[in-house]
Amino acid sequence: MIIKMLLKKLLTLKNLKNKYKFKIFNEAFNDENEAIIALEEFEALFLMRERTSISKSLLENLPNLKYIMTSGMRNNSINLEFTKKKGILVCGTELNSNPAAEITWTLILGLLRNVKQEIDNMFQGYWQTTIGSELKGKMLGIIGLGKIGTQVAKVGKAFGMEVCAWSENLNLSHANELGVLPMNKEDLLKNSDIISIHVVLGERYRNLITKKEIAMMKKTSFLINTSRGPIINENDLVEALKSDKIAGAGLDVYDKEPLPQDHKLRFLPNAFLLPHIGYVTVENYSKFYLQMIENLESCLKNKPLRIIS
Repeated sequence: MIIKMLLKKLLTLKNLKNKYKFKIFNEAFNDENEAIIALEEFEALFLMRERTSISKSLLENLPNLKYIMTSGMRNNSINLEFTKKKGILVCGTELNSNPAAEITWTLILGLLRNVKQEIDNMFQGYWQTTIGSELKGKMLGIIGLGKIGTQVAKVGKAFGMEVCAWSENLNLSHANELGVLPMNKEDLLKNSDIISIHVVLGERYRNLITKKEIAMMKKTSFLINTSRGPIINENDLVEALKSDKIAGAGLDVYDKEPLPQDHKLRFLPNAFLLPHIGYVTVENYSKFYLQMIENLESCLKNKPLRIIS
């Protein structure tokens, strides 16, 4: 019943067709030229996360653009310096963080209990073809103990796991309150059975995990990434999975999205892959689009809400 009600709220977009001319793009643009041609007539853009790069060159070719509404209050794909220079108002929305923590545990449990293989084998008529592993007593290493990392840590503790954490700005008091053991990065990599990444992508965290870091990990360990693709060097991860340097990886994010159909990750049996659905819930989408509309109407009244830039 709740889901049906939320879906009805989403569908109220159709009620706006008499007030606004709008178009929905549900496929990625092949390149910037295609994006320019598709978007050049619009005065406002509603962006779903970071799927489209709103670069300086793109903005220079959108003469009518006045407003950008993005889901969430952070979008690294928007050139905010240039939008400000051009007088384009950028506003955001609220974002539920719990879905990302929930999908993290989908990946962890999926890997440890061989869920993908067992589902595939069930459809082929087989029964109990693998042996899984338990979580209790294992070490969970969390890189980034913010909102999402904290939720992941609490679930790990509930499963009876030992939990440790590292980040460049780790709050030791917060870690202590959670019963999480602070560690330096090297010790976390060496001692963890599962490593889950929950930091915001920036230059200090780009290529945080390369073949050097993977070499420190246990051969039986699993690497989970529900944050952003470039935090892990993708080529190094592919080589590590091919040569069984770690047991497996659970990924919801990639360097390039959508992930190309011929990408090597798609063909590795020890890679459990999801199509960046960590934030994709009825509750989040309802919040995104209703607040985007609210933002736009507030801007048109010269009373903008949730201003990013």
